[in-house]
Amino acid sequence: MPRTTNTNADQQHASLERRFDISITGRQLEVLRLTGASDNRPTIVFLHEGLGSVSLWRDFPRRVVAATGCSALIYSRYGYGQSDVLNEPRKSDYMHREALDVLPELLAKCEIEKPILFGHSDGASIALIHAGASHDVAGVIAEAPHLFVEEISLKGAAQAALTYRTTDLPQKLARHHLDADKTFWGWHDIWTRVEFRDWTIEPYVASIRCPILAIQGEQDDYGSAAQIRAIAAACPDRTATHLLPECDHTPHRDQASHTLQLVSSFIKTL
Repeated sequence: MPRTTNTNADQQHASLERRFDISITGRQLEVLRLTGASDNRPTIVFLHEGLGSVSLWRDFPRRVVAATGCSALIYSRYGYGQSDVLNEPRKSDYMHREALDVLPELLAKCEIEKPILFGHSDGASIALIHAGASHDVAGVIAEAPHLFVEEISLKGAAQAALTYRTTDLPQKLARHHLDADKTFWGWHDIWTRVEFRDWTIEPYVASIRCPILAIQGEQDDYGSAAQIRAIAAACPDRTATHLLPECDHTPHRDQASHTLQLVSSFIKTL
């Protein structure tokens, strides 16, 4: 059954929160819904990074809801958070399957039409694929997106593996995932597989017809500015790009206030 919470602190950000599990493509997924102040605005669907989850977004979705009046849906993909644990190696098309199979079913079951997709890292790639596949999307916010694999992406994954083996990162991730080992290595192993180096979503990006906000940090360890420049080149009349100085792979955490301002302004134009 859905679990509904509404604390005094939460009331500053959203009038109602509902936590529940939902079966999508045969797997149980963890979902959080935030109700905004306005009923006639698009719902924002948050798509987390390659090691993210509902809880790892922390309070940023609530801040976006408070600033825009939009409602929001945040969920943990299969293998993440409190969703079903990953039980097999990921395939090279795992982001395509999320965008083309999982997300449409989730939106339909949650009765969400023409959403704003807010994706971070892997989640941004999923948002771009979904929007490019002729789905009805109001807008895309792509934060630290991946359109293709770069050498910096592979170095970032290798460094992450070293950190995972030699620090308390497993314990930190275990606070947010049912099985931190399977979550981490499921992400790492596909990104470092030889056949994944030719992975790209550029044809999907070229087909996007809705407005796009692309944000990236100059110090991103997993991708260069070539990623957001490729979005702008593919959709020059629909894309606003922002390369943030002194910012790493997670602008909504590293420069939360600036990112919130960019996101809020973009959503209000929609």
